Amino acid sequence: MVGRKGKKTAGFPVSGVFRMTKGRYSGLPRSDLAAFIFHRIEDRTEAISGDTIERLEQNPEGVSVVTFARSGKRDFDLVIGADGLHSRVRELASAPKATSKKISAIRPRPSKWKATRRAMNSCTSCTHRSASRSAASRCATTGRFTFADEDPTVPPDVASQKALLRNRFGGSGWECPRIFEAMDRSTDLYIDRVSEIHMGSEQRSSNYGSLQGSWTRGRVSLIGDAAFCVSLLAGQGSALAMIAAYVLAGELHRANGNCAEAFARYESLFGPFVAAKQKAALRFAGSFAPKSKLSLFIRNRIFDLLAVPGIADLVIGRDLADKIALPDYERFRFGS
Repeated sequence: MVGRKGKKTAGFPVSGVFRMTKGRYSGLPRSDLAAFIFHRIEDRTEAISGDTIERLEQNPEGVSVVTFARSGKRDFDLVIGADGLHSRVRELASAPKATSKKISAIRPRPSKWKATRRAMNSCTSCTHRSASRSAASRCATTGRFTFADEDPTVPPDVASQKALLRNRFGGSGWECPRIFEAMDRSTDLYIDRVSEIHMGSEQRSSNYGSLQGSWTRGRVSLIGDAAFCVSLLAGQGSALAMIAAYVLAGELHRANGNCAEAFARYESLFGPFVAAKQKAALRFAGSFAPKSKLSLFIRNRIFDLLAVPGIADLVIGRDLADKIALPDYERFRFGS
C-alpha cells in the first residue's frame, strides 16, 4: 500500500499467501484458461458462437426448448446456465435472485506497459476510492480503479468510461497519470459494479415447474457467477465455477439420469462452501474503498500485521483455505 507520492504506507509479503495456501496459490489469465478448456472439447462438442438465448421453455416431459436469436429453436435434455453475473439463463428461468451491490470497480488493462516483477501495489490516497496495478510474469500490467458510489450506473461507451475514471482519479497522484496514458492506448477496458448473487431457497412454483433448489428450476440449473457470484472482493470466480462444474457433472453421472437428485446433491455439497466465500468477501469489502480516514488507518495497520505468520493465519487464513472435500466420482473422468 502506498500514498499519493508513492511512499509505502502498509503491506505484507506475498510469501504469506503461499504459506497460508500451502503453496497452492497461482494465477493465470482467464482467457487462456477458457481457450485451453475449449480446445479440449471442440472436436467432440458442438459450439454455437455469436448468438444469444431469447426464450426458454419447459414442457411436461421436462425437455427444455431454447430459442436462439439466430439459430432458431433447439431441444435439450438439460440447460446449465454458466453465463456469468448478468445471466440470461437465470433471468429466463425466473429463478429468484438478490444482487448485493457494494462498490463499483473499473479495471483498465493497459497494453504496452510491462511489469518489472510479480507484485501488486495499491494507492489509497483518500477515502472511498483506490487505484492499483498488479504484475504477472508474462502479461502487461493490469490497472484497477475501485470507488464507492451511491448510484453505480455504468456509462454506455468506452469514451465515457475513461472520462469517468479521469474525473474520479485525476488528482490521486501516484502512478495514475501513467495508467491513464496507457489506458488511452488500450481498448481492453472492463467496467462493472461489484456484486454478489444470492439465490433464494424457498419452495415455489411457476411456468417452469417447481423450484428444486436455489440454483435449479425444473431441468435448468446454474453454475459459476450465474448462480453464486462471490464478486471481485473474494476472487476465485473461475476456480469456483470449475469446482461447481466438476461436482454437477459428477452428480449427474452418479444419478444415472435422475437430474432432480443430481441437482439437489450438487447444491447440498457446494452451497455451504460458496456461502462462506461470500461472507468472507463482505468482511474484506472495506479494504478496497475505506469509508473514512480512521478506516484507512485501521486497514493499513491490519495489512502490516499480516506480515506476522500467526496473525495472518488467524485473520485471513480461514478465508483463503478451501475447506471442502470433493467427491471422487468413480468411473467419471474428463472426456469419458
